[in-house]
Amino acid sequence: MEKKPRNKWKSVDPNRNQRYVTTTELEDADERAIYMKDLYKRKQVYGICGECNEPGTGQNWCQPCNAKRFEDNFKNWTSGNKDIDKVIQESQLNAVHFKKFLEWIPFEKFQNITYVAKGGFGKIYSAEWPEGISEYWDIENQKWHKITDLKVALKSLDNSSDICSDFLNEIKSHLEIFLYDTIQCFGVTQDPNTKDYMMVLYYCSNGNLRNFLNKYRSKNYLSYELKIDKLLQIARGLLDIHNAGKVHKDFHPGNILFSHKNLPFISDLGMCRPANKYSDQKERIYGVLPYVAPEVLRGHHYTKAADIYSFGIIMNEFLSEETPYSNISFDGFLAIKICQGYRPEISKNIPQLLADIIIKCWDAEIKNRPTTKELYQILKKWNEEKRDNETVIYSQLKECNEIGKKNFESRLSKNTQSHSQAIYTSKLLNFKNLPKPVNSSNLSSFQFNLDINNIPSLSILEIPTSECLDLQLNESALECLDLQLNESDFLVW
Repeated sequence: MEKKPRNKWKSVDPNRNQRYVTTTELEDADERAIYMKDLYKRKQVYGICGECNEPGTGQNWCQPCNAKRFEDNFKNWTSGNKDIDKVIQESQLNAVHFKKFLEWIPFEKFQNITYVAKGGFGKIYSAEWPEGISEYWDIENQKWHKITDLKVALKSLDNSSDICSDFLNEIKSHLEIFLYDTIQCFGVTQDPNTKDYMMVLYYCSNGNLRNFLNKYRSKNYLSYELKIDKLLQIARGLLDIHNAGKVHKDFHPGNILFSHKNLPFISDLGMCRPANKYSDQKERIYGVLPYVAPEVLRGHHYTKAADIYSFGIIMNEFLSEETPYSNISFDGFLAIKICQGYRPEISKNIPQLLADIIIKCWDAEIKNRPTTKELYQILKKWNEEKRDNETVIYSQLKECNEIGKKNFESRLSKNTQSHSQAIYTSKLLNFKNLPKPVNSSNLSSFQFNLDINNIPSLSILEIPTSECLDLQLNESALECLDLQLNESDFLVW
C-alpha cells in the first residue's frame, strides 16, 4: 500500500523571517531575509515538502512541486492575450510562495462589482470573489487550500484593452517585490463589456492614509506610539521595494492604503522602475507636487533618495495630521519655493527625535538623507523602546502625548479649507529653469529675491492670490511659469 504523504511544514514568524525565500542578492537586506541557495536555513525555517522531501521555498510551499501542478493546468485557461498568458505562466512556474504567483480569473467569478474611484491613470472597482485564491497545496487531502470570500479591488488602466508596457510592468512589479507591506496582486481579469484588462488586487477597506487619519482621529486620539508602529510598517514596505532594486516614483498618502485591520500597505506600483536604469531621454515627471523631491522637479533621475524625501513629507503629515501646503496652489511658484528650501511646518508637539528624522529625510542634499535600511532600523529601534521608561524616545512620547490629548478636542473643531488648486492626485509636472535645491534655515516662511531689472515688460503681471505674502520675483521664477494656471486664482498687480 502506497504511503500517504504527510504535512511537514513549519509555521513562520514574520518578525524573525520572511515568509518566503529571496531569489536574488539584496543590497540592503535585513535580518529577516532567507536566500534560495541556503538549503539549511530553508529547512530550519520552512520545513520540508511531504512529497519530494526537499526544503521549502516559503511557508507551506514547494516551488518545484507546485510548478508542475500549475504547468499541467496551462491548457485549461487563457486570457486571450499571449503577453499576459506568458507573465501569468512564468509567475506560476517560478512562484516560491502563494503571494508570488498570478491567476487568470474569469470576470464572471466576481460578484457585486462597484465603482470606487478614478485615479491618475485608471479606474478602481471593488468586488467580491467567493472562490478566492489558492494559498497552498494541501498535501494530505491532495487539493489546493483556498482563502475564500475575498473582497478585492479591480484596477483598470486607461486603454488597457490594447495591452501596453505600463500595464505589464505594474503586474511584474508586484511579482518582483517582497509582499508583506505592499499590496498583493492576485491576478488578471477582463471586463467583457469594455474589453479592458484589470488587475485583481487586495482590497483595503479603510482607504488611504488621509482617510485613515480623518476616520480615526474623529473618534480617538492617535498616540505617537501607534503612529511610530504604522510608520515602521510603511518604511518596511519601502525597504522591500528598494531591496528589489526599484524605486516607487509616486510615493504619497494616496498610495498608502489601510486594511480592515488598520494595517498600512504601499500600493500603486505602476511607476516602479529599476533604480539603476535610466533612459537617455528626459524622464516625464508624474506625481503630487508636495511629495516630489526638488532634484526630481528639476529633471534629475528618480532615485531611492527621492522616495526617502517623499517619506519625510508623509511622515510629517501623519504625525502632525496636517496636509502639506493645503492653503496654496500647486504650481510653479511652489516648485521654486521647494527648491529654495521651503518645507511644511513641523508641529512643535512632534517629539524632537521624530522631527529630526523628518528634516533629514527631506534634506535638499541627497547624501544627507538616510538610506531606507537606516530609516527602517531607526523606527524599529524606537518602536521597541517606546514603552521603556528609561529611554529618550519614551520620555519624549509621553510628554508630547500629554500635550496632544489636551489639544485633541480643539483640533477636531478646527475648520481648514484647502486651496482650489491644491490637488492631491498624480499628474504630469513640467517646470523649467528651477533653481538648484538648497536648505533653508526657516522651513515655513519664504521670500523670493527681487530683481527689478529682470522683470519682463508686461502691462499686467498676474500672481496667484495665495502667494501675496511679500512675494518678489526674479528671472528664474518667471521662466518657471510655463504652466496651466486657473484664471480665478489671480489678481492684477
